[in-house]
Amino acid sequence: MMRWLRPRSVRVRLTLWYAGAMVVVLAVYAFAVLFVVRESASQVLDDRLHDDFDWASDMLAQRPDGTIGEYEEYGEGDSPWLQVWSLTDGQLLYTTPAARRNPVPGADKLAAQAQGEDKIVRVPNVEPPYRVFTGGSRIGGVPVIVQVARSEAPLLQDLRSLTLVLLLGLPVGVLAAVLGGYSLARRALAPLDRMTERARTINAERLQDRLPVDNPQDELGRLATVFNDTLSRLESSFEQMRRFTSDASHELRTPLTAIRSVGEVGLRGRRDETAYREIIGSMLEEADRLALLVDRLLTLSRADAGRGKLSRDIVDLAVLAEEVAEQLDVLADEKHQSLNLEIKARPTWIGDRLVLRQALLNLVDNAIKYSPEGAEITVRLDQQFDDAILEVSDTGPGIPEELQSRIFDRFYRVDESRSRNYGGTGLGLSIAKWAVEANGGRLTLASKNGRGCTFRITLPQTEPVLAHMQNV
Repeated sequence: MMRWLRPRSVRVRLTLWYAGAMVVVLAVYAFAVLFVVRESASQVLDDRLHDDFDWASDMLAQRPDGTIGEYEEYGEGDSPWLQVWSLTDGQLLYTTPAARRNPVPGADKLAAQAQGEDKIVRVPNVEPPYRVFTGGSRIGGVPVIVQVARSEAPLLQDLRSLTLVLLLGLPVGVLAAVLGGYSLARRALAPLDRMTERARTINAERLQDRLPVDNPQDELGRLATVFNDTLSRLESSFEQMRRFTSDASHELRTPLTAIRSVGEVGLRGRRDETAYREIIGSMLEEADRLALLVDRLLTLSRADAGRGKLSRDIVDLAVLAEEVAEQLDVLADEKHQSLNLEIKARPTWIGDRLVLRQALLNLVDNAIKYSPEGAEITVRLDQQFDDAILEVSDTGPGIPEELQSRIFDRFYRVDESRSRNYGGTGLGLSIAKWAVEANGGRLTLASKNGRGCTFRITLPQTEPVLAHMQNV
């Protein structure tokens, strides 16, 4: 039930919290004001009683007949409340018209209990309440008890007026707080409303739109900046996905078209066995190329989905480099290239041996494919401080500096025509980069146009925490 009563709007909740806080603050303030005013007025009344007592002690005198009277007689209207009692027998010696007109119950008992001590007592059982000051004094050398009193009616009336003002002002203050809090919350959350409206319009076709940022330094501005950064990453991911889909479709269509074309040509007329063998061989080559492409796409798909589980093997990097060089030496011989192996150190590594071997195979295979005949290719293994270094260098044409940032993109080729001639898929370097980074290493490229390429695999020698597979 309480959940249904809870406001759903942040603006309303902020207003209610602000109004509640203001009610508490104003109530505490009102009580504090009443307390301070009451104590101050009470102190003023006590001071006036002391002044009355001092005045009475000075103005009273003993007459020739032994009675006590004032130097100056007061009328009925302006006489103070005053009584004088005998200290010895407790007899009432003098009283003013005001004291006779407004008797205070128990005044005689207060006088009897005073015993010459000054004391202020509030007498509440009379309307209005009185405050009585009782103290000892001497008049004409005779010890007496002097009583002065003042009504608390003016004090109570002032407190009632102040309380009424505060009670009437409290709702006005709360209403002003509610209106001000709602206006303040509305203005503070206005950027959030604009961000919400803009976010509703952003979809897969409008990922280039961004949320408005009024003030990048405040909380809402930082939130909008974070969302805009997220949208930028989403836009980049969608663009990569579109490009990947387009490139994959194109790459898959090419061998399929070739197979279909060769098959259609083979069906035109009769041919001898040799011709059919050549046709079937061409179709098988395209099928192999198609199978290689599909296999590499599946590898990258598993890497993107994080489904590839890496093993943890103790890898002798020198043995791994020797195996890769021996396996691909035949391809280098076909192009009259020299494949050299330089072992300057023999570090070991803890990681997935097969995945790391695939990365090195791709790098060496690319170097053989895209280097001209007679080129020199070097696989170098070294150790620098705590890092194991594997380098694959060639003396090919190199890669222009402005294109090096895209060399690891999927399906990207520096030279489309050369890639087609060499049967490349544009995925080898992407897979190599994923394989190295999945094992906690780094793959970088150093190349100068016309001076060849050097791909460097850096593997920290401390035991790595296997990284999650990331998009290449």
